[in-house]
Amino acid sequence: MANHVVIMAGGIGSRFWPLSTPEFPKQFIDILGCGRSLIQLTVDRFKGICPESNFWVVTNQAYVDIVKEQIPGIPAEHILAEPAARNTAPCIAWACWSIKREDPEANVVVTPSDAVVMNPEEFRRVISGALEFTSGHDFIVTIGIKPNRPETGYGYVKAVPVKDAKMEIQAVEAFKEKPDLETAKKYLADGNYLWNAGIFVWNIKTITESIRAYKADLAAQMDEMVPDLKTVPNGTVPNGIVLQIFPQCEKISIDYAVMEPAAADGKVFTYPADFGWSDLGNWQSLHEKLVKDEHNNAVVGNVKFYESDNCVVHTEGLKKVVLQGLDGYIVSEKGGQLLVCKRSEEQRIKEFGA
Repeated sequence: MANHVVIMAGGIGSRFWPLSTPEFPKQFIDILGCGRSLIQLTVDRFKGICPESNFWVVTNQAYVDIVKEQIPGIPAEHILAEPAARNTAPCIAWACWSIKREDPEANVVVTPSDAVVMNPEEFRRVISGALEFTSGHDFIVTIGIKPNRPETGYGYVKAVPVKDAKMEIQAVEAFKEKPDLETAKKYLADGNYLWNAGIFVWNIKTITESIRAYKADLAAQMDEMVPDLKTVPNGTVPNGIVLQIFPQCEKISIDYAVMEPAAADGKVFTYPADFGWSDLGNWQSLHEKLVKDEHNNAVVGNVKFYESDNCVVHTEGLKKVVLQGLDGYIVSEKGGQLLVCKRSEEQRIKEFGA
């Protein structure tokens, strides 16, 4: 049973404007200043799990050439270009039906392209354990992150220990929406709640049968869009079929489409993990991951601070930046566009960059 990795890379990352733009979004940017883009770091952390020839990327048509440039080892036919954004269920279904046609016995990990993992060795240990579990069971595994604070920006899973105490993997009782602060505090105190990282592990038979059971219309669309090799001359599908069918798919997340009903049926497990994960969804999360100076300033680029505290700055494209008298600001420059914004107002950045 070979391992495959599906990377979801279709987002536009509007919260990181001007660093991230619709033409060149955050998953393709060296946002941490480490010399690798987020999607390249995603590929890096799976080394040893599977070869690049078994990677798949689902992305927007506009980003196909960027994917080819940044991940040169991926087969061109493994880059699936969405003709329309339909959320994660159609995205994942398309990838898994495509994998099934190539490798009906595949074991699969699905991951976002823009998360950060600070401990890749522990990440590989957890993913390997989850893959070992799904290779021998018809269950779905979602990676759950052990929370270290009452976070309101993430969804949660409620875990239930299984009888075999030797197993790290636990049963999922329920998925929970992003909570308010009081609820998040209760989750943290309870100890059985984990952040939902959006990283899923399953074998190809389990996921395709689950989609067929819980979203029959979507499965039928995939059958038409990615038919069995035996029914397709030369193993190719005209691009027009994808252009016709994919935009008609229901716009729904994999959580609503499959994970929640499967959890209610006792078919979902979670692997509680702690490998320094962040979804890097905003400037606050970037500030947390970057090294800070003695005044809590986090920076990528050549920046000199004077009387400044609690700032997050990304100006890698500029020769030198001098900041004086700022407290709690975001400063970002790219392509001749400059943002100076209070960190407390960062929810308005989508509006600023529109």
